[in-house]
Formats: sequence, structure tokens, C-alpha cells
Amino acid sequence: MNHLKSSIQDKENVRRRNFAIKLILLLGLGFLYGGETIMRPILDEYTSLNHIIRALIFLLSANLIVSLGGFLTLRIYLRKRDDYKLQPNFILGVDRIAGILNSIALLISLMLAFGIRPLEFLTSITIVAAAIALLTKDYITNIVNGLIMMFSDQLEIGDKIQVGRHTGFIRDITLINLVLKSDSGEIILIPNNMALTSDVVNFSKNNTHQVIFDVEMSAINEIHLGPLEEKLVSILQKSKDTARPEGAQLNVLERKADTVLVRFQFPIKTGEKAAEISLKKEINQALIDWTHEQRKA
Repeated sequence: MNHLKSSIQDKENVRRRNFAIKLILLLGLGFLYGGETIMRPILDEYTSLNHIIRALIFLLSANLIVSLGGFLTLRIYLRKRDDYKLQPNFILGVDRIAGILNSIALLISLMLAFGIRPLEFLTSITIVAAAIALLTKDYITNIVNGLIMMFSDQLEIGDKIQVGRHTGFIRDITLINLVLKSDSGEIILIPNNMALTSDVVNFSKNNTHQVIFDVEMSAINEIHLGPLEEKLVSILQKSKDTARPEGAQLNVLERKADTVLVRFQFPIKTGEKAAEISLKKEINQALIDWTHEQRKA
């Protein structure tokens, strides 16, 4: 069985147990609140306790409804999708939406616990609510864009992408940021607004991605790029299982008075990480040796 599908089903089993516990607790509170029990005189006398139990009933009911919706959504998704087409983004999106709905339910429950009627409270602060909406519009837009990415099949957790000048592997998609981890281990947080409105290059969709090396060479002496390109391509020819030599390019990006900025790039197959790191080191060493030879000349 697909590891992701197995993990989803394990989490679903845990949620089923939690669902059963919450349902039993809700039935007990419902009986206590609505039935003629020994607690009825106490609840009638202490209105604050009455409000608290009512708030707990609402919170548990809302949580159970959200959980049931999540169960049904994931069940339909697992049945309609093949194992190899399962996307962790979808499950993440369902969890995020459930978290938002549960947070709203918790807020309403707190109002009920303090004896505040939610509808009357919202209508009484319409102006304040409008001001809050204006102040938090960027956060709301980030949340919406984050949900769009979660339910989209264009970006998946684990993909290697480039957003602007940042390149890395997607480690998480939150309601605020897209979390990337670069090849050197840095964590990069990109706002969802920027990720959705910028040009995004996904290197993982066609099972290859580009490896780029930029080197600045002295322009005092004469530079012959042909021999350098042949030397670098010959290194790639030895590692055809990792790289694609036919797609290699050596270009001049920028010319300055004393230096020339040169870029060497080539497609690399997604596969064994150790072989990829070894090849990158070899290319780097070749560029360093070439630069040193140019300086000596």
C-alpha cells in the first residue's frame, strides 16, 4: 500500500476514536442540559454554569460536524484517487480548513460561555469589524492563496521550486507562508501572496531540474569559453545516470570592466541525492581550477 495512503488511514483511525469520545461526551452534556436531572435546579440557579455547559455543547457539536465533513471528504478522495496520485497538499488543505472552522466555533463558544449572543454581538460591532477586515486583508488574502495552493496540483510538498531568486524544496504550506528548504539547509519563508503572484518554476514536474553555477572571471586576460564548456560537458558525460549533458549551456550573463559573469547550467535527473552532490562538487572544482588557471595566465 502507498505510504501516504497508509499514513492517512492511520490518522483517520485515531480521529475515529476521538470522534466517538466526543460524541459520548456530547450526549452526556446534552442529557445534563436538557433533561430533568438532579443538576437542573443547580443550572437554573447558576446561569453562568448554564452558559458554560451550553457553550461546551455548541463547541463539541461544531467539532463533530467538522470532523464528520473531514472524514467524508478524505474517504471520497481516497476512493477516487489511485495510490500514486495521492497528494499530501489535499490532506493538508482539509486539515487547515478544519482548523479555521474549529477556531470560529471556539470563538462563538467563548461568547456563549460569557452570556453574549453572537449575532447581536456581530451586528453591534459592524464598523469595528469592517475596520478589522481592512487591517487584516493581507492576512486574509494570504490564507485564501494558501488554500488555493493546497488544493492545487501545480505545487506539492517535496517539489523543488524557484520563486524569484529563492530555490528550495517545499516543506510545508501554511495559511501564511510557503516554507522552502534550500540545498544548503536554510529555511525560506515566502508569503503565499508572493508565491501565487510571482513566476514559479517547478523543477520536479517533469522529473528533471536545472542545476546552475555562476562564476565571475577576470576579463584582463583573453577568455576562451569553448574549452571550458567542453571540459564541463565531459564531466557530465561520465554521469549520464544523474545529469543530461545534451541540455548543458554555458552563457555570459554580464560583462563588466574587469570581470565577466558566466553561467553554466544543465538538467539533472531527480534521483540519488549522493550522486547529485558529488557531481556538483566536481563541477565546482572544475570551475575553481579554471578560474585559478586564468589568474595564473
